[in-house]
Amino acid sequence: MFDYKLLVALAAVVEQAGFDRAAQSLGLSQSAVSQRIKLLEARLGQPVLLRVSPPQPTEVGRRLLNHVQQVRLLERDLQGQVPELGESRLPERLRIALNSDSLATWWPAAVAPFCTRHGVVLDHVLEDQDVGLKRMRAGEVAACVCAVERPLAGARSEFLGAMRYRALASPAYVARHIKPGAPVEDLLKAPAIVFGPDDQLQHRYLAALGLKGAFSHHLCPSSEGFVRLLQSDLGWGLVPELQVGAELASGALVDIYSGEPIDVPLYWHHWRNGGELLAELTQQLSRSARQWLIC
Repeated sequence: MFDYKLLVALAAVVEQAGFDRAAQSLGLSQSAVSQRIKLLEARLGQPVLLRVSPPQPTEVGRRLLNHVQQVRLLERDLQGQVPELGESRLPERLRIALNSDSLATWWPAAVAPFCTRHGVVLDHVLEDQDVGLKRMRAGEVAACVCAVERPLAGARSEFLGAMRYRALASPAYVARHIKPGAPVEDLLKAPAIVFGPDDQLQHRYLAALGLKGAFSHHLCPSSEGFVRLLQSDLGWGLVPELQVGAELASGALVDIYSGEPIDVPLYWHHWRNGGELLAELTQQLSRSARQWLIC
C-alpha cells in the first residue's frame, strides 16, 4: 500500500515547481517535505525527482503523479457517496494544460458554467497546442487541450473542434513589406511574430507558400501581446479568427495574402479513471466548445 502523504508531497513539489512553495501549500516545513520525498525514494529504491530547477519527475515519478491525480478525483466521488467521510474544506482544484490562444478565446465561456455549478477552481498550465500532452504524460495535470489526437495509455481523447488561424498584419506593415508583384520569397525577410519555440504555425504557413528555411521573427509568448505587436506594425503572424473579429471588421488587421487559413484541430485528453467530476467537465466541453470551434 502507498503512503499517500508521501505521494501528496511529490505532487506538491512538481505542481508548485519547488520545495519551498510545496511546503507552504501543505502547511509543512521544507525539511518535512524533503524528508517525505526521501522516504518515498527509499521505499521504492529509486529516485522520483530530478533535483533540477524546477524539480522534474523521473519515469517512476510520472507514474506516481498520474496515479495520485486520479486518486484525488475518485476520493471526491467517494466523499459524496459516503457522507461520514466528510467533505474537504477547500474547493476541488483541477490542473489543466491548454494553449494560450484557447485561454484567450473560447475556453473561459466554455468552462464557466461547470466551475460555477461545482465550485471548482482551475490551475491553468499554458503550453503550445502541439506539445501540451507532455504535461499530462508527466503527471502534472488531470487533463489537457492539445492538437494531438492519440491519447496516452489509460486516457481518452475527444475531438472538440478546430481553431481557425489567419495570417494577418496591419495595413501599414503590408504596405511596407509586401509589395504588389514582389516575389513571395521577400516574406522570409519581413519580420514575423512567433509565440514561442514550439509554435510552428508560421512555419506551416510559409511551407504552404513553398518557402523553407529560417525567417526573421520576434518571439512573443502572450496571445494578447501577439495581437498588440501586429497592430503596432512590428510583424505578421497567424492569429485565431476568434480573437480578432473587431480588428478585422475595423480594418486594423488584414490578411497578408489571399489564401486558405490554417485550421488547427483541438482534442480534449483526460484520464479514463478520472471520476465523475472529470467526466462531467468532459461532457460540458463536448457540448459547448463547438459553439466557437469549427466542426
